[in-house]
Amino acid sequence: MLEAAMAFSPSPSLDVATPERVALTLPVAGIGYRCLAWLLDAAILFFFWVIAYFVFSLLVSDVLGAFRGLSGLGQTLLVVGVFATQWLYWTAAEVLTHGQTPGKRLTGIRVVRSDGSPVGVYESAVRNLLRAVDFLPLLYATGCITMLFTPQHRRLGDLLAGTVLVREERFNLDRYTAPATAVPTLAPSGTVHLGPEEVDLILDFLERAAWLEPEARQRLGARLVERFGGLEEAERARVLASPETLEGFLRARAQSVS
Repeated sequence: MLEAAMAFSPSPSLDVATPERVALTLPVAGIGYRCLAWLLDAAILFFFWVIAYFVFSLLVSDVLGAFRGLSGLGQTLLVVGVFATQWLYWTAAEVLTHGQTPGKRLTGIRVVRSDGSPVGVYESAVRNLLRAVDFLPLLYATGCITMLFTPQHRRLGDLLAGTVLVREERFNLDRYTAPATAVPTLAPSGTVHLGPEEVDLILDFLERAAWLEPEARQRLGARLVERFGGLEEAERARVLASPETLEGFLRARAQSVS
């Protein structure tokens, strides 16, 4: 069946409903993606601290000696300051760049809330504050174990903050808008009711049409017009005259459902 051919259900995944009543399935980022993104961000932080060390060494010849010379409170505050700087890096990057640190951007993953909405300051702050716990006892052992035993590969920080890491996919937003070029659209002469599943089926076809073989593209489009068009024979012939008119009619047909 056409519906079965167009079905797409990656696993694990995050199901999201858009305001347009369209269901999207976002693939969840696995441990491999997350580890690679963390290594890239850790490399950025490492080079930052190397540069900071050399800059400070220009002012103080013995950096380690200066650290040992601090009081216990001073050493504690310095360690807390180093942790706070890294926490600020992760949190600010995720909030300001819509859930992506530089490492996440390079690996094509993004932090979102569990409902698919953009991550906020609170969620990002909590998940990154708990990195210290997820890191225990060494090399994110607690976080990796938690990800292995949760369906959506969420570490402890994600569970408490209500966040998920998803792989970023590019969606064709033209499927929700009218085409820029004018195509003849005919009002259906019959009373064919389209439900949400039928609308999704039409939009899925329109999104994939450009990658189909011309013969299959025309055949599947014609079947959708016959099934959901509600057109008389002469009107159907006009719609099927070219792929542009066929797909323009189907797009208008889907958008006519309020």
